[in-house]
Amino acid sequence: MKPAPFDYVAPSTVEAAIEALVAANGEGKILAGGQSLVPLLNFRMVRPAVLIDINRIEGLSFIELRGDKIAIGALTRHRALERSQLIAEKLPVMKAAMRHVAHVAIRNRGTIGGSLSHADPAAELPMLALFYGATIVAQGASGRRHIAAEDFFVDALTTCLAPEEIVVEIEFPLLAHDGWGFEEMSRRFGDFALACIAVAIRRGGDVLDDLRVAAMGVGDTPLRLRMVEDQLRGAAIDGSMPERLAQLVSASVSPNSDVHASADYRRHLAGVLAKRALTTALAAKA
Repeated sequence: MKPAPFDYVAPSTVEAAIEALVAANGEGKILAGGQSLVPLLNFRMVRPAVLIDINRIEGLSFIELRGDKIAIGALTRHRALERSQLIAEKLPVMKAAMRHVAHVAIRNRGTIGGSLSHADPAAELPMLALFYGATIVAQGASGRRHIAAEDFFVDALTTCLAPEEIVVEIEFPLLAHDGWGFEEMSRRFGDFALACIAVAIRRGGDVLDDLRVAAMGVGDTPLRLRMVEDQLRGAAIDGSMPERLAQLVSASVSPNSDVHASADYRRHLAGVLAKRALTTALAAKA
């Protein structure tokens, strides 16, 4: 298959890209890495009137420490996140997750802004945005707005972005946790995840002072499992805690069945991965 006909523009500023989106009247699509958009174009699942290539816009690819946050430009490639020493030191769960994003060829082109805007519920970066409590900065004709990750993802492949808005950067708060774990399962390495769990903990002696749990592949959007966190926060740390987390996670998710796995299998798998992730987190030195 080949794409349906479309016009192509390559603006050199964010403002010019927004003007092109406004002029497209809802019929424009942003091209960043193109790793999700181009297949959709080729299968004619999307038929934009105009393709707006933002790769010539300077200043949208960066990874910066800003006080207690890491700011990442929307055009930053997956491979840059994977290789960044700053990400490895300050956002270690992101570092662990990036090697699971498809394959190197795709990571060389795919962008964080594109992944978040595409909002695939089985993609790592949308889940990480929820896990870290990120803020997505979007720019439109009326200026910039800051959107909490939990408000950004509306449904599968759907965000709260207005038709003329573009993601320009993402702010990731630094977590004051002393242990973490990341577990993902797919049929083949690089395939979309059947389920994935990220966990971070902070210990206060023999008590779990704080717990953070996020999941993907088990819902129409990535999930932050706050009810699970609340039930274990403040609990005494012992050998049964990973199994308790597994049971809570399995009970809290409502995945769909598809050609890859049944809902029951995904629910069970989420629990197994949660147990592994918490075991790893608890094994880390406080």
